[in-house]
Amino acid sequence: MHSLVFLCARRLVSHRPGARRALDLLPAELYPVLFQAAFLDGRPLALRDLVGTWPFPVLSFQRLLGHRHRHRGRHPLLREKPNKLCVQAVILAVVAHLRRALEEPCRGTSERRCRLRVLDMTGLQDDDTDRGPEGMSLWSGTVALAKACLEISKHQSECLKRGSKRRKGPSGASAAPQPVGVEVRADLFVNGTSYGVLRDALQTGASGPLRLKCRDFHAEELSVAGTVSLLESLEPAGVRRVDLRFNNLGLAGLCAVLPHLARFPDLLSLKLPYSNVDVRRLAAGTDAGLRRLAAQLGGLPRLRELSLGSSRLSGKLRQLLGDLQAPLESLELAFCSLLPGDLAFLSGSLHAPALRKLDLSGHDFSENLLRPLWHLLEETSASLLHLDLMECRLTDARLEALLPALCRCSRLRCLGLFGNPLSTPGLKTLVRKTVVLPDLRLVVYPYPVDCYSREPSPASGWLFGDAVDEERFAAVNAELCRMLVSSGRADAVWTTSLCRHGALDYFTL
Repeated sequence: MHSLVFLCARRLVSHRPGARRALDLLPAELYPVLFQAAFLDGRPLALRDLVGTWPFPVLSFQRLLGHRHRHRGRHPLLREKPNKLCVQAVILAVVAHLRRALEEPCRGTSERRCRLRVLDMTGLQDDDTDRGPEGMSLWSGTVALAKACLEISKHQSECLKRGSKRRKGPSGASAAPQPVGVEVRADLFVNGTSYGVLRDALQTGASGPLRLKCRDFHAEELSVAGTVSLLESLEPAGVRRVDLRFNNLGLAGLCAVLPHLARFPDLLSLKLPYSNVDVRRLAAGTDAGLRRLAAQLGGLPRLRELSLGSSRLSGKLRQLLGDLQAPLESLELAFCSLLPGDLAFLSGSLHAPALRKLDLSGHDFSENLLRPLWHLLEETSASLLHLDLMECRLTDARLEALLPALCRCSRLRCLGLFGNPLSTPGLKTLVRKTVVLPDLRLVVYPYPVDCYSREPSPASGWLFGDAVDEERFAAVNAELCRMLVSSGRADAVWTTSLCRHGALDYFTL
């Protein structure tokens, strides 16, 4: 239920002409609730007015748009699809403020002036699966910020040229006062299409009025040279994640890129999925390349999350992770073609007791891998919060064999089992056994094999509902819900949808 103050703020921002005139009369303490109301109701013009006269040095989306949910890690409004027009309005308001500061540096103080110094836009959701035409992706937000940086840098140059004759110091040199700058903290997403504009913005805006400071850096489909160029252009402090996916770098490319990550003192997370690494190819220099890569990973002292998904690492996990000096808390090894010896190494490593998130999806947990997995779950049981075993060919019998070890993971919050050939009786057994896990709030389970009206196509396997009997599946889903309610676990979400699972992240655990 909204407060009376929020309802009044909502009413005010809905009448823009009156609200604009009222801003000079309102106390600064009302600005946050006015911003919340304008953002929630999609009032871009009101947002431009608010940001244009923002009375505080910091404007943070994370702080303003509600309180953090336990185990969710995102604010209620940030969990909504960020409205493109609203986000653009905030950016345009900052640009307009800096343009005014460049053109009128000695403006009087009779009207309320913008005091903004830091705009924190980190945490905006990027859910491509269900964003809609009005939502703003991380990619488009990055492009908008980059263009804003370039526009302000260009305008600064023009203002300096025009004012050089008017504003002369005692020595005759140009003494044009510099406007107060704004630092924009953001998560950046770049690909081959947007590479040029972001590169130019980072390079020209480094000392300009509008400066980009990256928290999480995501890059797709870039060359080694392009990736290195952007990494070298980022301000080192504050970068906590580098995510390089679909870049086809190969082992040699990774060895060329990783030395440039040592300049980020706060780097906690490194994601390198789909990097075209396959140790099964007996190419010359593979072992030497792995040793270099391992040494470079060992040179990242604060690293806590590592994703190597879809890299074929058969038998090489010990070599690759052997130089890490501190334990990883999140390890993603989906579709990595691991061997029993790899899981045995992981079970006895310094990482196992510290792992909070583990992704071993895409492995065939038949007899030769099932026992090593059982031992690994035992070693991680005290810390594990998030476990993914999707598309692992887990049958009812194999899953039941794992349940004793799985149920020892007393802190488990999320379990991903989508894409496994489990039956309705197998799922019921899973419900009965796991209700003892007090923190288990999300289980992503597969469509039961007995709910398929026909054999799934080879392309989709047991993944999608294109062959599912909807009526039969609805009855199964209702039965699982009844079992959860009768066990006192109505708070747990059991779903076949991957949307919620996709929003979970190491930094929200």
